[in-house]
Amino acid sequence: MNKTIEETKEYIGMWATEDGYVRHELLPGNRYDEARGSRESAYQGSYIVSGNHIDYKDDTGFTADGEFKEGILYHGGMILYKEN
Repeated sequence: MNKTIEETKEYIGMWATEDGYVRHELLPGNRYDEARGSRESAYQGSYIVSGNHIDYKDDTGFTADGEFKEGILYHGGMILYKEN
């Protein structure tokens, strides 16, 4: 049986769009730091992973979500890939 990303903790790390414009660093302790272009730490907040689903809440109260499928993060119309 396949384990969920919640079980493997493989979500921890840097996720980026193919062009590198949007970068989500999912930190241990359920915090994230998002960069947009040259704007480092453009958004910061918390996240919760349940199974293969992620819910984000930034520090201003904005919420969003996404799904991990076959090692790719689909979030807000974007496709993010895990960096090594």
